[in-house]
Amino acid sequence: LTAVLMLIFRDSILGLVAGVQVAQNDMVRVGDWITMQRYNADGTVIDIALTTVKVRNFDNTVTMIPSSALISDAFVNWRYMSTSKGRRIKRPVWISSKTVRELTDEEKSVLVKNGLLDESDNPVSNLAAFEIWLRRMLLSNDDITKDLTCMVRQTQASDTGIPVEVYCFTKTRDWEEYEIIQTDIFDKIFVTVPKFDLQIYQRTSDK
Repeated sequence: LTAVLMLIFRDSILGLVAGVQVAQNDMVRVGDWITMQRYNADGTVIDIALTTVKVRNFDNTVTMIPSSALISDAFVNWRYMSTSKGRRIKRPVWISSKTVRELTDEEKSVLVKNGLLDESDNPVSNLAAFEIWLRRMLLSNDDITKDLTCMVRQTQASDTGIPVEVYCFTKTRDWEEYEIIQTDIFDKIFVTVPKFDLQIYQRTSDK
């Protein structure tokens, strides 16, 4: 009889236990934006019941997630990003390695004249010069917070070029404003890259 009752009320028991753990650990609240790939959930929590959590996705569909899944499976809660000092931009630009070369004094003078470098800058290559300009551009951007990490870095090169990554945080956490700021930054990058005689890598063939 006990086994039968456990089988009948299994979901309710698991949901009740999960609900207590979720509440105690403050894992999810109504109004939180969560992402859970297993259930194709990406939106705002609109209801937390005994056995299910209801999520309204950004395409206005609704996903029902078992409460126990919040304990057993991985999910992302974006609440802490929304209450933090900024929202992160972490995105690379892939530079063609064939266009990276040593920078001459004459070329440096031209870049200084065009306001892309300072006289005190001493880059070894045109890629280094571009990174100096990019770092300075981010630090002078009023939409980027200076209270959190703001840097330009190279990550591991591959057959798709040399990745120069922008890593910084916007002051706003609003999604639409964040996307506008990120787009403006990369529009400037795409326009300025050729001025350093560099090219952004673009695959032209699958071969």
